[in-house]
Amino acid sequence: MLHFLSNFRRDETGAVTVDWVVITAAVVGMSAISFWTIEDNASVLLDAAGGAVADQNDF
Repeated sequence: MLHFLSNFRRDETGAVTVDWVVITAAVVGMSAISFWTIEDNASVLLDAAGGAVADQNDF
């Protein structure tokens, strides 16, 4: 059993997969945060632009 645990501790065959999972999770998380920030600011900008167009009454 001690030999098995020693081999298991030294085995690095799945290390790259774990790295990719962590990096992918970080990218997805940052993308979600960026999307929500951009969506909020875009909504404010669209409301302001719509209000400015409606105030002109040139159409």
